[in-house]
Formats: sequence, C-alpha cells, structure tokens
Amino acid sequence: MGLRINDIVPNFTAETDHGTITFHDWIGDSWAILFSHPKDYTPVCTTEFGAVAQLADEWAKRNTKVIGLSVDSVQEHAGWKKDIESFAGAAATFPIIGDQDLAVSKQFDMLPADAYLPDGRTAADSASVRSVFIISPDKKVQLIMTYPMSVGRNFAEVLRALDGLQATFGAPIATPANWTVGQDVIVALSLNDDQAREKFGDIDIKLPYLRTTAHKA
Repeated sequence: MGLRINDIVPNFTAETDHGTITFHDWIGDSWAILFSHPKDYTPVCTTEFGAVAQLADEWAKRNTKVIGLSVDSVQEHAGWKKDIESFAGAAATFPIIGDQDLAVSKQFDMLPADAYLPDGRTAADSASVRSVFIISPDKKVQLIMTYPMSVGRNFAEVLRALDGLQATFGAPIATPANWTVGQDVIVALSLNDDQAREKFGDIDIKLPYLRTTAHKA
C-alpha cells in the first residue's frame, strides 16, 4: 500500500544543496511542503520552483518549511537554482533533495519499486515525480497532489489549501469549496446544533447537514 493521507511520512536521510538532512528533524515543529520534480533544467519545473521562491514570505507567515526534490544531483541543483532565481527575480532559499537513487521518490509512492533511471534518460522516465505533499507538525500527510508533465502547478492553490488545513487542524470544522481566509467555515457533523452554538456562537443552518459559522483565527 502506498502513502495515504494521515500516514506518518517516511523519515529519510538525504543530501540536499543545503547539506544532509533527516526529514523529521528538518520538519521540527513546523508545517512542511515537499514538492517534487522529474528533472533539473526543465521549463515547467523552473517556473514552479520560481513560484515557490516568490512565496517565501507567505510560507514563513504560516510557519511552513518548503523543500524541493529532483532526481538529479545536488551539484546540478546548485547550478539550476541560478536559472530559477534569474527567472523568478527571487532567491530560492529552500533546500532541494538530490534523489538520484530514487529512494525518496519510491518511499513517497511517486515511482514503483522497480523504477530506475536509464542512460540518456529524459524527464519522461520519472514523470510521476510531480507531486506536492503538505505535512503537519505531527509528521502526518495532510494533502497529496500529483500533476501531469504538461500542467504547471498552481502554488496559489497550494497556499490556499495550506490555509484550509491549518484552519481546520484539530478543530470540528471544514472549509467549503473555494474557501479563502476570512470566509465562513462549515460546522462538523460531529456537533449537534446546540453543541455548535455553544462552541461557535451563531451558526447559519443552510441545510440540516450544512451549517456554517464565522471563522475565528
């Protein structure tokens, strides 16, 4: 069985362009986002890494560490970052894991156990290494997104999803479609109406099973 939401993430040790890390220690008490890429010096990936770099202040506001992964060497990552920073106009201060042996990609179920990198390989040989994992401070996977090669990831949506996860983490609420910070949230069905009013104050009963209340950050 592969990695699923609410599983504890693998605690791997790996080389990055910032040095050796042990993943759980690196996360510490923060939220974390691991975003993976099939190859350095590829166009879509460069735009995505650039988007992550431009959002540095937003990740920091949310006590969230970001880390990239690509199945190339740490040395190649260091050179590629110069292109990323030139394109994005922002410093790429996050580490990038060098996963040449595919060990991390396989632990995170991005590639099958028998996958390997052939001589002269292209990004297509590791195409499924285009995923986003949002991880809570208890080291559990809270969200997984996987994209095809042809579609660049929307990191504004990753940020929105992170906001939703942080707003609902350990609380009896959920977020509706297209929710953004400041909008009403949904009261969990684990609370009856009286319990919901006691906990949240006013509630808006739109349907017997759909009740909303103001989100108090």
